[in-house]
Amino acid sequence: MPPTTRQLCTFSLGDLIFGVEVTHVQEVIRYQEMTSVPLAPRIIRGLINLRGQIVTAIDMRARLQLQPREGELPMNVVLRTADGVVSLLVDEIGDVVQTDESTFERVPETTDALLKELVSGVYKIEHRLLLLLDVDRVMTNSQLSAKGEAA
Repeated sequence: MPPTTRQLCTFSLGDLIFGVEVTHVQEVIRYQEMTSVPLAPRIIRGLINLRGQIVTAIDMRARLQLQPREGELPMNVVLRTADGVVSLLVDEIGDVVQTDESTFERVPETTDALLKELVSGVYKIEHRLLLLLDVDRVMTNSQLSAKGEAA
């Protein structure tokens, strides 16, 4: 019988709450200085040297076409994906929450195509909705092939 609960590491971007399976999370860390990558898509903020491991940092606000955040440095959610280790730059780190599959629903067909591509579903949690991010799709699609856009 498949599990009826899931543990998700949560983070926020503005007033949106996202979750990723804890099994994908390598670690969460404060902002790290990074090296810019010439001609990279604008969603690639740079490369981080994480204790000798070079990790691509993805600006999740740019990835989701949200307005840039002013004044505060982002946090890093370092994930293991099918394409390797990446860091998602997010506004704030949340808690690890246990979700019940009975509160899960697919993303409505009426939502934006980009959101449907990156979010595999929605959990109803206390007074809010938690968007389940598909980590293997974060590094794919046409935004990544759009090289050289100004950051």
